[in-house]
Amino acid sequence: MAKVAVLFKVYTDEGQQEEVSKRIKEQLKPNGIAMEEIAFGIKIIKVQFVYEDEQGSTKLEDGLRKVAGVNEVEVIEETLL
Repeated sequence: MAKVAVLFKVYTDEGQQEEVSKRIKEQLKPNGIAMEEIAFGIKIIKVQFVYEDEQGSTKLEDGLRKVAGVNEVEVIEETLL
C-alpha cells in the first residue's frame, strides 16, 4: 500500500499557537510541525502527517479540529510518497 503525506494549515486564536502546537504534538503525533507568520504578526501552525493510503486524511483533519484552541483547519497539500 502507498504512503501519503498531507500538510495542514491550522488557525488558532492570537497568541495561542505555542499551546495549541504542544497539544497537537501530544495528542496526534504528527511527522512535522512548524509555525509560519502569514501577515503582520499573524501566525499559523503547519502540521504534516504521513499515513497509509487506505486510511484517508479525514480522520486526521477531524482529529485536528477536536484539539482545544483550533479554530480552522485547511489542507494545503496531499501527495503520494
